[in-house]
Amino acid sequence: MSKTVKRKGKVRPMLVRAVMTPNPVTVTEETTVHEAMEAMQKGNFGRLLVTRGDRLVGIVTELDLMRISPSAATTLSIWEQNALLAKMRVKDVMTTDPVTIGPDATVEEAALLMRDLHISGLPVVENDKVIGIVTERDLFDAFVDLMHAPKPGARITLRVVNEIGVLAKMTRVVSDLGINILAIAAFDDEEDEDNVHSFVVLKVDTKDTERLIEALEAVGFSVVHQGFGGSQVK
Repeated sequence: MSKTVKRKGKVRPMLVRAVMTPNPVTVTEETTVHEAMEAMQKGNFGRLLVTRGDRLVGIVTELDLMRISPSAATTLSIWEQNALLAKMRVKDVMTTDPVTIGPDATVEEAALLMRDLHISGLPVVENDKVIGIVTERDLFDAFVDLMHAPKPGARITLRVVNEIGVLAKMTRVVSDLGINILAIAAFDDEEDEDNVHSFVVLKVDTKDTERLIEALEAVGFSVVHQGFGGSQVK
């Protein structure tokens, strides 16, 4: 088995290479199911990549192993079940030819692929060699980083009209007040069937939001929510 080495820094822009766990723990097709279980428990993994040399040949998940674990719903004794389990290899339970992604794909592409296929992890392959794995947790961390969630500041949500110049107008108001914008995100207003409006979230480096909200509303913006550290402020 190879040893997992966690990344020490982050790479921009937000590509899979930036958020993946490099050098993931791997097993071979001949690794016993018991050894695979131990590796998952020791590393707190939900899945293991199965390789033949550097080439990916499969993936085995915690659910795969749970399905073959000793059960009371059988006429076999625990000793017989464990004896059968000891003979089983990863190749007997793994998913072959798993879906993969390249390191230079965007984080959004990885998220869409995982959502559409209902999977929680993607092996990262470059030049036919496994170089990492990206999981739901990695994408959660990427979102937190993108919105500067751990940093102090205010989170302001505005409902805006979808038209050219909206962001420029908004950022000019913030800039004129000498406030730094830490992050911006935009989301569709799903209740607006005509797609006339969207929501824009600003993470700003200030706790004094009163004058900022007044300035935004003075030029026609509608502030629908404000908060600090995820808590709503009335």
